[in-house]
Amino acid sequence: MSAQPPLLPKVDAILVLDGDGNRLAGKYYGEFLKKGEAEDGKVSSVEEVRSSFERQLQSKIQGIAARADAAEVVTVMGRTAVFCGGTNANSTGGGDVRVVHIGPPGESELVLAHLAEGMYDALSHLMGGATDRTMVLDNLELVFLLIDEHSDGGIILETDGHKLASAVLLRDDDGTGEPETVHAGGASTQGLPAGVTGGDLTLGQAFRQARDQFLTNLSSRDGM
Repeated sequence: MSAQPPLLPKVDAILVLDGDGNRLAGKYYGEFLKKGEAEDGKVSSVEEVRSSFERQLQSKIQGIAARADAAEVVTVMGRTAVFCGGTNANSTGGGDVRVVHIGPPGESELVLAHLAEGMYDALSHLMGGATDRTMVLDNLELVFLLIDEHSDGGIILETDGHKLASAVLLRDDDGTGEPETVHAGGASTQGLPAGVTGGDLTLGQAFRQARDQFLTNLSSRDGM
């Protein structure tokens, strides 16, 4: 009998990569690439093994732009990798960041595609539609929260993009680990809640400001 209950999708890794294949955020789960490898008398570290895997992955997906609602599939080291995002020579707008799900042997490509599309949709919401490297780096705390809301130990918890984005924004935040304020210089407010401007706030800070204002207004209304 399988130790895993039915209808619970599982992944071996979730990666958020920039256009050059550099890992901006991500998590590996279970035993997948957990140990280093010995070759020619030299023992590679876990991070070296994972970096090698990611370079092979990049060689397969570079130049491929996968729509948010149509994930692409490649095979790397015998594992199925499904991703959304990225750019190619014909791309306009959007961003170069890719969300990649690595599935365990036997996992359905269609299931993995659904997972990748859901997380990419949530990431796009959180980043105001600008899924580029700079925006993601400026809001890494939201990206890591998104991964945690999406998966627990490789077991998928939620796939709906809107629900994932809402869960991230409603997570308790104690104000620690905030990225440095970046002057937006009148940056676009596309994707921000009504009444919120970018200014000197990161996108994550702006969303939390809007959330707090919404909760305050709701409490005042209930107290009337």
